[in-house]
Amino acid sequence: MPEQWNNERLSGQIAFLTEIDKLKNVLRKTFILDSSRLENTAEHSWHASVIAMLLIEHANEPGLDLNRIVRMLLLHDIVEIDAGDTFAYDTQGYEDKAEREQAAANRLFGMLPADQRDEWMVLWREFEDGETRESQYAAAIDRLHPVINNYYTGGYSWLKHGIVRSQVVKRLSIVSSVSDTLWQFTLEILQRAVDQGLLLDDPVKGE
Repeated sequence: MPEQWNNERLSGQIAFLTEIDKLKNVLRKTFILDSSRLENTAEHSWHASVIAMLLIEHANEPGLDLNRIVRMLLLHDIVEIDAGDTFAYDTQGYEDKAEREQAAANRLFGMLPADQRDEWMVLWREFEDGETRESQYAAAIDRLHPVINNYYTGGYSWLKHGIVRSQVVKRLSIVSSVSDTLWQFTLEILQRAVDQGLLLDDPVKGE
């Protein structure tokens, strides 16, 4: 049971803060850039948030709510404390991903005072639904980050799991809808990865 404090509202907030420390123990499939160890999800959330701030000038549409984007990026992966990290190309893992993560969101955000629970659940749901301009930009950055990591760590995750260029292009297609500049960068970095043997090219039809 979470430790209780005299202030009931603060007690729930502190319980949530101590619980989300567990995100630092959820390992992803990509290395940090010095290739010394796997990245954890808390590190990914932080780095993606910084990338979103840094690159927002390249968004096709002006006037995006950066505050909302960063909040979504910081919150959306908290559910991995319970649901775990589902590898981007694990089709079997995606079969029940939504259900696992919804249950995790209910438990984790449910630790908060009701007003914060509702507000943060809305932010998490907005990212997952991907219908707003802000959620689409956030998703594009979320998916671009591991591509950068893979390129600068010798294609570790791509090569280990036999990923080919078309799989990455399909997953990164959302980038094309939010930023022409970042989409051109995506295609260039993937071509360089193929040229350097860091990413498998698609097999030629008929071979």
